[in-house]
Amino acid sequence: MADGRTDGPRRAANNSAAARRRAVANEQRLLALGEAVDRRTGVVSKKPRTGRRFNTKRNWIIAAATVVLAFVVLIGGGYLYANYRFDQFHKVTVAGELQPISGQPINILTIGSDSRVGLSGSVANETGASSNLVAGQRSDSVKIIHIDPSAGTISVLSIPRDTMVSLLANQSLYGNANRINVNFGSGPSLVAQTITANWGIPINNTVVVSFSGLMDAVKAVGGVKVYFPYPSYDPYSGLYVSHAGCQMLSPYQALALSRSRHFYYNDKVAHAAWPGTTASDAALYAAGWQYDPTSDFGRIIRQDAFLNAVVDRAKHIYNPLTLNSFVSNLPHGITLDSNFSLNELIGLAVRFHSVNPAAIKYFTIPTVSGTSPALGDVLYTVQPQMQELLVNIFGSQLKQPTNPPPNTTGATPMPPVISTPTTTTTAPVKTKHSSSGAVTTTTTPVPTDSGYSFDPKAC
Repeated sequence: MADGRTDGPRRAANNSAAARRRAVANEQRLLALGEAVDRRTGVVSKKPRTGRRFNTKRNWIIAAATVVLAFVVLIGGGYLYANYRFDQFHKVTVAGELQPISGQPINILTIGSDSRVGLSGSVANETGASSNLVAGQRSDSVKIIHIDPSAGTISVLSIPRDTMVSLLANQSLYGNANRINVNFGSGPSLVAQTITANWGIPINNTVVVSFSGLMDAVKAVGGVKVYFPYPSYDPYSGLYVSHAGCQMLSPYQALALSRSRHFYYNDKVAHAAWPGTTASDAALYAAGWQYDPTSDFGRIIRQDAFLNAVVDRAKHIYNPLTLNSFVSNLPHGITLDSNFSLNELIGLAVRFHSVNPAAIKYFTIPTVSGTSPALGDVLYTVQPQMQELLVNIFGSQLKQPTNPPPNTTGATPMPPVISTPTTTTTAPVKTKHSSSGAVTTTTTPVPTDSGYSFDPKAC
């Protein structure tokens, strides 16, 4: 029996359900009407977003953010690791350097030291550490690497160690003029300052590589490949290559090649037996060994070939484990100046990572043999060829020398005024005298190290 106390809630529930049905019906009609209007007006209606699609988009955002975060962590971690390795390099302050300008050419002085520090007993003895002739340290190799980021070019200028220069210090020991390599006994600063004072070449950075540093660099890249046209041999440096062809050099063999200035090659046989270190010249000639009389100049050419091989090898290092071995070995035996920054090294590595080693240009300063009463056989720079070469390489970077090198007569004249060439040519040099008496050259040949048919090359 209904008394109004029990069926009131039921009636309300029924009314509510009916209202919902009417609302849904009306909503569907309105939606249908809206879609018809949209179709008539050309408006494309968007389907309502579902919770599942929203969740999918949110998941994609989270995944993308995770990838970006991981990339940042890897880059940051890689930079921190590189910074850790960079801090392991021995640093020295080199006086007289100019701060590099971003985007402008830079000049890196590289000094090959004959220091045996860091070598093992056997290798040290084989490289002459027990000899009284190698007391202290000297610069067996002096090169200036000119890098032009905007042009994407690299030039390497070598200065033979017997080249005479005007000294800035230690005159009481060595006189007013002496070989350039005596300066390294006082450290790399004096070498850099002497180069700038004698030839006006500004130095931005300096790298010193000892015997152990060179071997470690080769170890870091897993050996270097060098092509030998003939069996090769040097009884003083320990170089011995028994047969012609492309050879994978060990760190010790690479050091022996870079030091070789008593170079023999054998063009008579395909495979040459080790002649030993005591074989006489007559025995060597009888066995078909030919001697390279170019001494230091030949060594520079072979060093350039070695450098090309290292660049070619290093540019292919991508494996993280190999890269770690590379950067782990490099700090040993290599000294950088305190102006070098990690960002600068990374920038150079990125800019020149794909450089073709064959495109690197190598030059040796023009010299003439001479004799010094106190020193014996030495080398004197030749003008105007010297200034022509410097202008071709360094252009407007060159400064006015303050202490020009001596010539064969002992005089120290200022270099001739050379106009910066717009093109490179091998035509004969044409000169004219200015009113001041200086020689101005308008056509500039560029001498370069071509090497000899018996010299090894990168392969």
